[in-house]
Amino acid sequence: MTTNEAVAGTQAIRTTTPPRWANIGMWVLQALLALTYLFSGVNKVGGEAQTVAGFDAIGWGDWFRVLIGVLELAGAVALMIPILSGLAALAFTGLMIGAVIMTIAVYGDLALAVIPATVGILVAIVAWGRRHRTTQLWALLSSRRS
Repeated sequence: MTTNEAVAGTQAIRTTTPPRWANIGMWVLQALLALTYLFSGVNKVGGEAQTVAGFDAIGWGDWFRVLIGVLELAGAVALMIPILSGLAALAFTGLMIGAVIMTIAVYGDLALAVIPATVGILVAIVAWGRRHRTTQLWALLSSRRS
């Protein structure tokens, strides 16, 4: 592990970057998740029949399906941008928690929640593994406000 320091305003922020093998593994996981969210977002925005039916069951209309699809497409891109990867993964973690809750609430079947729960766990691993990137982004944004 290596330690880096970023100066934000008047304070130094120390971040630790993972070893090379962990970084490569994280990039592979990020790429697979980005492809997953890209596919899912295109289906939502494009109005794929099964996706439309699923969101109709929620009862919030097409606007919600399209909103989630656009967020997934934007997040898929952000997962592959180094400085945004941690924040994107953190946001996706929240999205997947919501997906698990909605799946159980709407369908009442825990088995249907396995896929969003699994994706949520994987994206939470990325959020944790890229927390130093989120810290760097926060330091960068904080120094611009000062």
